[in-house]
Amino acid sequence: MTASDTLGRQETAAPAIELKGISKAFGPVQANKDISIRVQPGTIHGIIGENGAGKSTLMSILYGFYKADAGEIFIAGRKTDIPDSQAAIAAGIGMVFQHFKLVENFTVLENIILGAEDGGLLKPSLSKARKTLVELEQEYGLNVDPDAVIQDLGVGMQQRVEILKALYRQADILILDEPTGVLTPAEADQLFRILGRLREEGKTIILITHKLREIMETTDTVSVMRRGEMTATVKTAETSPAELAELMVGRKVLLRVDKKPATPGEVVLDIKGLRVIDEQGVERVKGIDLQVRAGEIVGIAGVAGNGQSELLEVLGGYAVGTGDIVVSGQPLDLSGKHSDGQSRRRSGIAHVPEDRQREGLIMDYHAWENTAFGYHRDPAYSKGLLMDNAAIRRDTVGKMERFDVRPPDPNLAAKNFSGGNQQKIVLAREIERNPDLLLVGQPTRGVDIGAIEFIHQQIVALRDQGKAILLVSVELEEILALSDRVAVMFDGHIMGTRLSAETDEKELGLLMAGVGA
Repeated sequence: MTASDTLGRQETAAPAIELKGISKAFGPVQANKDISIRVQPGTIHGIIGENGAGKSTLMSILYGFYKADAGEIFIAGRKTDIPDSQAAIAAGIGMVFQHFKLVENFTVLENIILGAEDGGLLKPSLSKARKTLVELEQEYGLNVDPDAVIQDLGVGMQQRVEILKALYRQADILILDEPTGVLTPAEADQLFRILGRLREEGKTIILITHKLREIMETTDTVSVMRRGEMTATVKTAETSPAELAELMVGRKVLLRVDKKPATPGEVVLDIKGLRVIDEQGVERVKGIDLQVRAGEIVGIAGVAGNGQSELLEVLGGYAVGTGDIVVSGQPLDLSGKHSDGQSRRRSGIAHVPEDRQREGLIMDYHAWENTAFGYHRDPAYSKGLLMDNAAIRRDTVGKMERFDVRPPDPNLAAKNFSGGNQQKIVLAREIERNPDLLLVGQPTRGVDIGAIEFIHQQIVALRDQGKAILLVSVELEEILALSDRVAVMFDGHIMGTRLSAETDEKELGLLMAGVGA
């Protein structure tokens, strides 16, 4: 039976989930406004929207994390009160979070029963869970070693454990929040095969993702949210990525990176034999060689945790390493004695870190203060021995205008901007310093589709000015769209380098999994 047949058959049944008039405010911010939605049983229902559209708040209400200010929830046609997550579980709802909720030093079996033990004796609970786990694995193709320790499993297997946890608690409705953010393409394909199997067995799945391709390939129906309201619900087969993007943003969006072929020049970044050992004594980068030339974007692809972050940290002056790194003909100090962010900036390096909130901004400080961080000794910002705060504010106003930061208020604290606008503040600060080399980590993580388009344009424009750019992203689509060359990291090694125009996600995915060279 096809997905469309399933959808047609289920439309005659009571909705698996029906939300009526859901509203939720946090102080003056109206996160959800009079939202109504129906999710048919045995279907995969996508929910998309920009940052701050209210998707997570709505799902948090359904899973009992928040209590709605107004509205009603119906499960299988029955009005249901969900004051907490235990009530959601009792109503047959399970949630697989973007950041897994597993105890890393527990086994798979121990994680499965955690919070769902039968009485005070653990042994009977484990015995029952093992039998049930075998049945679930066979029914849904979710094979996992029940005695494996979580910390020894890859992220794809850990995600299976989360799904098994929900199924063990007899969930008929599964909510998945950005489930492919940490998966290789092969792992993502396997996940969607599992979701298809769950749908065939009558489970109802809500998929929250910003990846329009996943929506188009996986879901039966998709709902679009914008500014706390539900703007549309459509059958996936009757829409397109361009239409969904326009519904999300309220305007037409270019869904591809518009760039000319690169014209690489002299080598700007030359890395030879770089090794990085972390504070626990684990070697994270294992003797890599890499070059980036002026006028090109080199992307580093790979599943998170394979050495990309440590590579950026050494280049940015945040970590120590051994080997040789030369930028614009000048060697970098890797020892940590004279290497820091200031020395890197003097070497012509600008850095947009992977985690903007922890490493790129001070969230309680004003936007104008954040635009000066790292460059506060610039003569343009000085008035004698003191900083010229008025000059910094004026400069910030210009940056906000050029980078379309909303609201364009330099006196607003960084924490009061959306994720996309926080990222624009960091990009404006770094790009406008005219660096020889720009390091960019996860440039559009947690950023909505409209801001993604703008950020990509700025990175390409810098490349076209003849600058060298090293890009790290877990998003393969982004890597292929932005990069001129792609290097794939696995377990601290560079598995291979490819021209973006001559490779595809399948080949890169194999390299990301440590297969091929």
